[in-house]
Amino acid sequence: MRIFGKGSVLVAAMLVSTGALAYHRNAPEWDVADVVSVDPIVEHIREPIDRQVCWNEPVTYREPVRRGRRSNSGAVLGAIIGGVVGNQFGSGHGRDAATAAGAALGYSVARDEQRRNDYRNGRYAERIVETEEERCRIETDYQDEERVVGYDVAYRYNGRVYHMRTDSHPGDTVRVRVDVAAVD
Repeated sequence: MRIFGKGSVLVAAMLVSTGALAYHRNAPEWDVADVVSVDPIVEHIREPIDRQVCWNEPVTYREPVRRGRRSNSGAVLGAIIGGVVGNQFGSGHGRDAATAAGAALGYSVARDEQRRNDYRNGRYAERIVETEEERCRIETDYQDEERVVGYDVAYRYNGRVYHMRTDSHPGDTVRVRVDVAAVD
C-alpha cells in the first residue's frame, strides 16, 4: 500500500527547502574585519595608602621610691588568716581550693593596706623620671594611578570604517556580524 505519491514527495521537498532558505536568509553571518586603530580608555584613580608614622617623644613621670625597710609580716599574717577562713568552706578538694583562695585574698588585702599605710606615713618619696617613649599614628597619603578600563576600536569592513568599544585589546582583526535585509 502506497501512502505518498510522486507529487506529494515533490511538494514536501519544496516546503522543506523553502523553510531552509527562509532560515538561511534570517540567520546572521559572520565575517572578519581589519582593525584600523585601538585607543585605550584610561581612568584616573586616586588610591588612599595608609602608613604608620612613629617618633620618640620625651616623657616625664613620677615614680615612687620606698624609704627604709619594710616587713612582710602583715601580708603573711593576712595569708594565714585568709587560709583559715577559706578552710571553713567546702569539703574534699573544694575545701583545698577555698583554703588556697582565702590565703591569696588575705595576702593581697594585707599587702595593699600596708602600701597605703607606707604612703600615709611618708615611707615613700617620689622621684621624677625623664625618658622617651615611642608614639605612632596612621597617616593617609594618596597615589594617583591610571587604569585601562576598555578600548575604543576602529575597524574597516567593505571600505567603510566602524567604531566599537571592547573590554580587552582586540588584536589585528575583529569578527563582525553581516546581516542582509531587503529595503522597501
